[in-house]
Amino acid sequence: MGKTYERIDGRLRTFIEEQPMFFTATAPLTADGTVNLSPKGLTGSFAVLDDRTVAYLDFAGSNAETIAHLRENGRITLMWCAFSGPPNIVRVHGRGEPVFRDDPRWAGLLAHFPDIDTSRHGLRAVIVVTAELIRDTCGYAVPFMAYEGDRPLHGSRFEREDDETLDRYFRGKEHVATSLDGLPGLPLPLPPTPAG
Repeated sequence: MGKTYERIDGRLRTFIEEQPMFFTATAPLTADGTVNLSPKGLTGSFAVLDDRTVAYLDFAGSNAETIAHLRENGRITLMWCAFSGPPNIVRVHGRGEPVFRDDPRWAGLLAHFPDIDTSRHGLRAVIVVTAELIRDTCGYAVPFMAYEGDRPLHGSRFEREDDETLDRYFRGKEHVATSLDGLPGLPLPLPPTPAG
């Protein structure tokens, strides 16, 4: 049932862009390392940059496993599945890179996300993924579920933070600067938010 695609365009791109959430999977190189699987959402936090490149905003949280794994080896898989409409699962297997606030590409990348107020969520990186393998599968066993809207909690929690307090928050978390397996995670001190 599965099909391989050369690029992210047409119906495939439309499907990806219409999904309210997706999942990311990464792992360290060590055989006994912790595999990480994360749900991602928030309207406007994902963008298709071109037919082989996608990006999403990496916001404040209690750990930074994806960042740590990408810094070590770059391997990542993104997955979208249809919880409504025709069944479908799309996976993009590729190489990812966390782009941090002090990177000269920062402003250009943020221009791809005009529909979200990044200042409300403690934005710490933009994850850029270059596709190496793009596949879909049937998704026949994925249940129907209804999307009701974004939760307001993340924004209401982090909109009160400035660069200094956000850096302090990250330093207080055991697995932000260092992953569960001891890999370098989010580089601290947190660079200041570039002037807009």
